[in-house]
Amino acid sequence: MDAMDAMRETARELVAPGKGILAADESSGTIKKRFDQIGVDSTEQNRRDYRQLLFTTSGLGEHISGVILFDETIRQSTDDGTPLAEVLKKASVIPGIKVDAGAKPLALFEGETVTEGLDGLRERLTEYRELGARFAKWRATYFIGEDLPTDFAVLANGHAMTRYAALCEEAGIVPIVEPEVLMDGDHDLVACEAATGHALQVLYEQMTDHRVDLSATLLKVNMVVPGKGAVTQADDATIAEATLRTLRAHVPEEVPGIVFLSGGMTDEEATSRLNEINRPGGAPWAISFSYGRALQQGPLKAWGGNASNVEAAQAALAHRARMNGLARNGEWSPAMEESAA
Repeated sequence: MDAMDAMRETARELVAPGKGILAADESSGTIKKRFDQIGVDSTEQNRRDYRQLLFTTSGLGEHISGVILFDETIRQSTDDGTPLAEVLKKASVIPGIKVDAGAKPLALFEGETVTEGLDGLRERLTEYRELGARFAKWRATYFIGEDLPTDFAVLANGHAMTRYAALCEEAGIVPIVEPEVLMDGDHDLVACEAATGHALQVLYEQMTDHRVDLSATLLKVNMVVPGKGAVTQADDATIAEATLRTLRAHVPEEVPGIVFLSGGMTDEEATSRLNEINRPGGAPWAISFSYGRALQQGPLKAWGGNASNVEAAQAALAHRARMNGLARNGEWSPAMEESAA
């Protein structure tokens, strides 16, 4: 099997039936906010203990196909000295890595950002592959506002993400591209659909021009939803319909899988909406999840920084992973939550 075939196989494995991705790539700032909520200091030891808890959950690989790691995490080991990436591999879970350096203000474009991190990326990808990473992630964010996002911001972010994807394929690592239209604001669902479609259209045009093999990539994207401050919110059926319509119009069929992010949604909303999107069937790509908060909120609260709560926290993670695994297949129902409560 050549390198490209191996990447295609990895991409397919990440969106296998009943499985999805655990996003555990929170930056130091983000994980500090999460720990602050439960009264735990964000020390390197506590962060390692928490991620060890997640990754050593019994049966993790039943519904989790891969885990996105932060740079610090891929270099850490368990209590017995086993690298965390190795722990995942032994559980039949594919290690991945966040490689972007975050969204920075886009010069002369007030209110817009461009994601940085291309400098030295070729060398970093080589090191990450040696550390066990088989896929990577790069996120760009788009704000909806008056005359936003601008065409230039969409183009700049699409270009950076495309260069990242090409470097990943050169290194034998599956690139996940993540253009995220943020929920901040009071825009309606139509505005989100337009912005999401535009970001996807520009991204895939550039990826094609850069000779990126789309069959060895995955898309991580927002669902099409109204802004958090919108007067009129939407039900799951409306969100699913708008999301599928947008994806069908702008995502090439060569892409093997699409995974959704869970930002701004409750645990159960993320599961319910994924289920609604998968329920009709017939999509040309596998549709799954790449959830951070929607998988971790329960385990984090159950743990609370107390070693005696590890088992309860792992049970909470296993439950949410199973619920989302069912939603990945369009087989979830609210009664399953109640029966497990």
